[in-house]
Amino acid sequence: MSHGLPTPRRYVAVIAVSLGTILTTVDGTIVNVALPTIARDLQVSPSAAVLIVTIYQLVMMTMMLPCSALGDRFGFRATYQWGQIIFVVATVLCFFARSLPVLVLVRAVQALGAAITMSVSSAMIRSIYPASRLGRGLSLNTLIAATAASFAPTLGGAILGVAKWPWLFAIAVPFGLLSIVIGRNSLPQANSRGGSYDVAGAVMCAAMFGLASAGFQSAAHGGPLALTAALFGLGVGVGIMFVRRETGRPRPVFPIDILRQKKIALASIGLLAAFIGSMIVMLTLPFRMQQQFHYTPAEAGAVLVPWPLSILAVAPLSGMLSDRIAPGILGGIGMCIALLGMISLAFLPTSPSHFDLVWRIAVCGVGFGMYFSPNARQIIGSAPIERAAAAGALTSSIRQTGQTLGSTAVAAMLAGGIGTGYFPPLLGAAFGLIAGLCSLAVLKPPGRRAIFVDLPEV
Repeated sequence: MSHGLPTPRRYVAVIAVSLGTILTTVDGTIVNVALPTIARDLQVSPSAAVLIVTIYQLVMMTMMLPCSALGDRFGFRATYQWGQIIFVVATVLCFFARSLPVLVLVRAVQALGAAITMSVSSAMIRSIYPASRLGRGLSLNTLIAATAASFAPTLGGAILGVAKWPWLFAIAVPFGLLSIVIGRNSLPQANSRGGSYDVAGAVMCAAMFGLASAGFQSAAHGGPLALTAALFGLGVGVGIMFVRRETGRPRPVFPIDILRQKKIALASIGLLAAFIGSMIVMLTLPFRMQQQFHYTPAEAGAVLVPWPLSILAVAPLSGMLSDRIAPGILGGIGMCIALLGMISLAFLPTSPSHFDLVWRIAVCGVGFGMYFSPNARQIIGSAPIERAAAAGALTSSIRQTGQTLGSTAVAAMLAGGIGTGYFPPLLGAAFGLIAGLCSLAVLKPPGRRAIFVDLPEV
């Protein structure tokens, strides 16, 4: 697979994966804007309606790595398309759900389908593109996902203006069906290895992430101390047993084998720190603008727009450059830029104008946009081809974990009364510093090879 798929098959496969990315991204986020409407129609409290989002995030985080092992056994194409089929079927069932328990259940199944699909999507991209264009392929997929996520709330609001909330789920079904049809003969498949699936390892992996996440959520929301300690204790205990069990296995569910590589381990730590830092800054800014600076919700929303727009503009270019320039160099530069933005947000004027906020937020977006694509290439491109699915699932799991930890930290800071001042951006900058140092640490000694990429023979 060193040369990827031949053209024009490669272009058809890219379309199939792009449609699949739109499918999982839009239907995963479009429902957020409809939570008040769903709560009213189903006659439940708003806090209960949030379960529709929470269950999706929890299943995604716990099942990403266990599902990646399916790609080794059944092949990338079969795993990817079966995940899409499960997702589409669950999406149709969401359309017909008329009670909260049923809707939460089918959302869990929908998240399982998304986890199966996304667990092998990066490995699929690595098989589609030649090694010299891997960064370009990953950045294109990131661009499509970010664009879909950015426009999903607007699309959701427009649909709610003319139709009832079940139609929010129906909008993504055509993308899924079209992706399945055109991907049937275009997506790569020849990596199937057969063998048994490690059910016990998958259960332990899901339990480790699920229990730890539940413990963090309980702590952030002031849950009973005994319950919080029990969840943490169980999560840590299962994690220790799980890691010991996985050590020495040829293809472990939790990718200990590839994490032994310095490049992948440092890039993973940096990626986790970057997602935590960015989530802390992004989630606390609206509270700070409205509570400290007395912006209206509409003003706060408009001021935040440069963040995703900057990422959309910079991420594709950064991904393409990572095919020629060492990802550690690009990631280090990107994180230096993000650090400047976050530190400048900590020391805002007493009464900042819109411009005072906009340029600082745009600098943060440029920095993170320059960091994420090369970092993902570092992890996925450094893994052996037979472990590409595990590497891709690792990056997705790190993203979900980082976002969960970041949002939990925000909840704790808001509860402690320190979530609307200078402290959150400084904390975000501290995590950004860790990410930047990890990027620089993977570089080789000074010289040409420290700057330019050694293209892998995969």
